[in-house]
Amino acid sequence: MSYENLQIAVENGIALVTISREKALNALNTQTILELQQFFGEDAYNIEGLKGIIITGAGEKAFVAGADITEFKDLSPAEGMKFAKRGQDVFFLIERFPRPVVAAVNGFALGGGCELAMACHLRVAGEKAKFGQPEVNLGLIPGYGGTQRLIQYIGKTKAMELLLTADIMNADDARQSGLVNHVVPSGAEIEKAREIIEKIAGKAPVAVARVIESVNAYFEEGLDGFWKEVDAFGECCGTEDFREGASAFLEKRKANFTGK
Repeated sequence: MSYENLQIAVENGIALVTISREKALNALNTQTILELQQFFGEDAYNIEGLKGIIITGAGEKAFVAGADITEFKDLSPAEGMKFAKRGQDVFFLIERFPRPVVAAVNGFALGGGCELAMACHLRVAGEKAKFGQPEVNLGLIPGYGGTQRLIQYIGKTKAMELLLTADIMNADDARQSGLVNHVVPSGAEIEKAREIIEKIAGKAPVAVARVIESVNAYFEEGLDGFWKEVDAFGECCGTEDFREGASAFLEKRKANFTGK
């Protein structure tokens, strides 16, 4: 698929996905959502030797400043439900991707942008980044998972306040609250994200994928996260990587993982 709103660059096994609608502050329109669906649902799986993915926004002002209001201001209730469900389904593809996905937040991450960042496994924020779910200012609520994931990261009390007041959180407060993993100088977000992915790339790929599955299972309705952990642990025990990792530990050498 050719992309209109995403720029994809792969270097040393790391895919940099840039949402490129700078004049619209990288707002998520339908085309962008469909392109994210294509990339995370299909194309990313075809990148040989993929270590991880970084998502960022074009320019210096915004990661993603929200969804494109012009596309949903006239939706009926039924259309609104379909609109939100599609966005949630795409963000689940990101959350469940078996390689680490890191959001490099280089500016405003509001509404759908904050929800996109939360769908990633980890978040690196520039010191000028801003986070928030201001949908109540429009007579709406978050529709791409914001009411659920924000609670997971910062707890019900603080999440309820942010969702009801539409207050904006700066990068340092986001880190202290648990929403962001690292805050770096503006312009250093991608470099830090690459550093994290390279560190994870030195671990066993199957184990990394099973960690992602098991952590996600804690929050998924109908799944027993503890049983998922047991199942994943057993699967890892049957891998060549486990035998290599155990041998390397006992022999006091660096493990050479192959993803098998």
